[in-house]
Amino acid sequence: MKRYFIKDRELKAHITEWGKEKSPVIFCLHGLGSTSLSFIEVAELLKNEFRIISVDAPGHGKTPPFETTEEYEMPAMSEWLNRIINILRINKIYFLSHSWGSCVSLYYIHRFPEKVNGAILIDGGYQTKRLSGITVEEEVSYYLIDFEEYLETWDDFLNEAVYGDVKRRSSLLNLAGKDLALEKDNKFYWHSRGITGANIVKAMHKNETIDIYEQLQLSNIVLLRATIPEEQNNYRDVTSSLFEQKTGGKVRLIPNATHMLHWDNPDLVVEEIIRNWSFKL
Repeated sequence: MKRYFIKDRELKAHITEWGKEKSPVIFCLHGLGSTSLSFIEVAELLKNEFRIISVDAPGHGKTPPFETTEEYEMPAMSEWLNRIINILRINKIYFLSHSWGSCVSLYYIHRFPEKVNGAILIDGGYQTKRLSGITVEEEVSYYLIDFEEYLETWDDFLNEAVYGDVKRRSSLLNLAGKDLALEKDNKFYWHSRGITGANIVKAMHKNETIDIYEQLQLSNIVLLRATIPEEQNNYRDVTSSLFEQKTGGKVRLIPNATHMLHWDNPDLVVEEIIRNWSFKL
């Protein structure tokens, strides 16, 4: 694993990379509040077959935030991501994305379909805000408060940030947890700030993925869908069915899987990647 910065205009983007340079590229996009190390276990299992590149999104990890709300909107995020991919001199990618990162990946596919061979979405890209019953004001208020809170000890932070819903533990997940923390005055905060969360939520409400489903020029899209907590499954059933009908993609319901599906069962994600992409190598 190597970590480095690349400069796009005035912003230095932080990259984590595994594998050999000439291998097919899996480009990873993490969820809101996470970092490029979100994919560490999957990447370690695939690094001999693929080149895995994971980027800290603006306002996450070691990548500074954008200065304006508009820069987080999906069309602008797609353009930013394309500049990053061009700087890295990558012509074709497979997308592996989680949560909010899957929304970004779908908008990228919409804008630059010729650059994407396939996409696996980890419980993301299908949760339309219009059917959620939550207003943008409510979500913005939540993130402005939640991302500014802190925990008193490292163990408390690790249990909250990583192992709250995930039943298994590992040294690699501990390392991913360290990437999430901002330590100040012996207190542990989320590394990503409330204003970043608020700006991203605004963008997700403004730029709904459901509006571009039928325009996506990529048939090789797989959604791995969470099934826990069960009380969310009625909403998930409706939105994932819309996703499947309108995109032509495949939806796989994963038993005993939370929203952090790739932490619950990294082996399953790897199996899905091998099944869908390795035959094309």
